[in-house]
Amino acid sequence: MSSVSFEGAQQILRPPRDGLEHLRGDELARQTLEPGGLSVRDGLIIALEPDARAALTVDVGGCALVPGFIDCHTHLPFAGWRAGEYEQKLRGEPYEEIARGGGGIATSARAMRQTGDAQILEQAGGLAAEMLAAGTTTFECKSGYGLSRDGELRALRLARELGPHVEQTTISTALLAHATPEGYSADGWMEVVQEMMPEVIESGGVSALDIFVESIAFENCHLELMGELAAGTGLALRCHVEQFSSHHSVPVALHAGARSVDHLSMIDPDDIPALAGARCAAVLLPAAEFLGAEHRAPGRELLDAGAIVVLATDANPGTAPVVSMPMVMGLGARLYGLQAREVLGASTLNAAWTLGLSHDRGSIEVGKRADLVLLDGPAEMISYRLGHNPVAIAFVAGEPVYVRDQAAAARLARR
Repeated sequence: MSSVSFEGAQQILRPPRDGLEHLRGDELARQTLEPGGLSVRDGLIIALEPDARAALTVDVGGCALVPGFIDCHTHLPFAGWRAGEYEQKLRGEPYEEIARGGGGIATSARAMRQTGDAQILEQAGGLAAEMLAAGTTTFECKSGYGLSRDGELRALRLARELGPHVEQTTISTALLAHATPEGYSADGWMEVVQEMMPEVIESGGVSALDIFVESIAFENCHLELMGELAAGTGLALRCHVEQFSSHHSVPVALHAGARSVDHLSMIDPDDIPALAGARCAAVLLPAAEFLGAEHRAPGRELLDAGAIVVLATDANPGTAPVVSMPMVMGLGARLYGLQAREVLGASTLNAAWTLGLSHDRGSIEVGKRADLVLLDGPAEMISYRLGHNPVAIAFVAGEPVYVRDQAAAARLARR
């Protein structure tokens, strides 16, 4: 792999000190955005200065260089869309009613059953290309729309097959308890989940288990069981909790060893301190809150309390048909009152930690993988110019895999 030199950056995002696996509290604000350069060889950052002998020179003048964005909560791959449900929401119908009427997750499950593998992968590949153009260099995939033993295993297989066809790194999560399949009680379906575990492990590539705790889904007792399954198989535990109503699931998730608690729109204020020192990420999904007119997660309060705050898209066909991390960062800034460095840290190093990858990526440090994003201006513009895609060039392991236009291409000079 060729060597790369990044020269003359107006800003390079750096952690407050090297070796941090994640950022809490004021560590996010203490990240630096100083001028500088970088050298990359064999896909890794080798120096925090330019290399005059590099095979590829990147002119970063007037721009910011930041780590590639990491989207740690998506529901790719899925089939089709649910635009009709958005119209229902605009008429005032809450998601819970739509789901109880046979919509929501059940609609996407039907679409998965009726759509061939090739078409599903084609749609997911197209969305991955959109994500790359918006700076996402690593993203998570979830099952959860299978709603049957064979359907969930198929979804995990499709996620595995997607990986080699996209530029990004993909990480797979088995969301085996997303909704109760027709003909099952929640208890009955969890028995099936337990029986499936050998096949899930043997299928390969799965890094975590996930569960949705809600009045229309599963309960805390099922979360406890999923935690036992995760611990018994060596997988991480991810949790959809406190989205539409409060179930005091955060203490249960922490006791079960959860790596993340996601959504938190309805978290009880008394449960926030428990996340302050926990090795558990608070993954916030502002696009779902905005588009669904949901309650707003207490993002500022969680950050100030010392939680590992993360931002992600929740990309899915129903509640958050959004794949742009810059859009999510802009929403997170406005909805939660987060500053530029805070939204960047929440979308890079903290997201990497959530996926177990912060040793390898998520910050600009010597020895880390050179997944990088060249912005078309200062980093503060991401949140300010909501809706504008600030990504000029995206690099994966030091290679330019997305170049926006001729002006961006002109910044690349090969020797």
